[in-house]
Amino acid sequence: MWKSDLPPSYEESRNHQYSHQHGMYPQPPGYGYPAYGVPPQPAMPYPSQPGTQPHTGMRQGPGFPASGFPSIIPTFLSSPIPNNSPNMGETDVFASAGVWESRSVRHAFIRKVYLILAAQLIVTVSIVAVFVFVHPVRLFVVQNPGVYWASIVLYLVTYLVLVCCEGPRRRFPLNLVLLAVFTLAMSYMTGTISSYYDTKAVFLALIITAVVCVIVTIFCFQTKVDFTSCTGLFFVLAMVVLVTGIITAIVLSFQYVPWLHMLYAAIGAIVYTLFLAYDTQLLIGNRSYAISPEEYIFGALSLYVDIVQIFTFLLQLTGSSSD
Repeated sequence: MWKSDLPPSYEESRNHQYSHQHGMYPQPPGYGYPAYGVPPQPAMPYPSQPGTQPHTGMRQGPGFPASGFPSIIPTFLSSPIPNNSPNMGETDVFASAGVWESRSVRHAFIRKVYLILAAQLIVTVSIVAVFVFVHPVRLFVVQNPGVYWASIVLYLVTYLVLVCCEGPRRRFPLNLVLLAVFTLAMSYMTGTISSYYDTKAVFLALIITAVVCVIVTIFCFQTKVDFTSCTGLFFVLAMVVLVTGIITAIVLSFQYVPWLHMLYAAIGAIVYTLFLAYDTQLLIGNRSYAISPEEYIFGALSLYVDIVQIFTFLLQLTGSSSD
């Protein structure tokens, strides 16, 4: 078969179609591989980026300018934006805006938590003052132990209800009502416990609790130690307090042992101080674990329980030592 009998090639058919459309026969552009007899044409750089090298295998030729993208696309995370870039600062502005927005949300969340906590502590201190300084109330609680046991039952019931019903921010009124009821129940229980101790012991426990809370809060905001990554350790400490409390209750029901009571109070105060550090760092948001900004009621509740438990254990410790 002669060459003239072969079907027309792709280049010839394209030239024929181009001539019928435009009435002229210019040289068709190349597509990676130039036609026979046509020398390869150098790629024209993109006008806005002089000296840019074309990609390997991309379409090049007189009719198609070279791609304006470099062979290696830099990322904004690994390399900074050059000074002559027209979009300089846009990514930095967006990133810093996101960082500041998250920080502002977290700071507003922390302020809200501590405002709720301050209101809870004011209510608790007021109720405890009634049980300590009002002599008829104090005498009534001491002469009727059923008031003390009723306060413990009320506290446990409200705690379980709050744990089961506490939800996100969309149920804000219900959560707030449950939090108020729980605060009153725990304040009532703390007041009945304080009725059995001397006024000096109550004041001493209150002062030590305030100092411990301030020191722990400042330490958690300044230190690089991450307490939230030690959840296993805190679970073990909680089990130690639980088992020690059960053993102490069984032993003290038969015979009062002062050193055992003081040991249990010291262990409980230390463990709940660590719990206070753990819950405080959950509020900060720059640790392994953090509380959602919508869970401000849960954050305030956690800190409130820790502080009241520290006060209760210190009250047992100072009361036993004073006795």
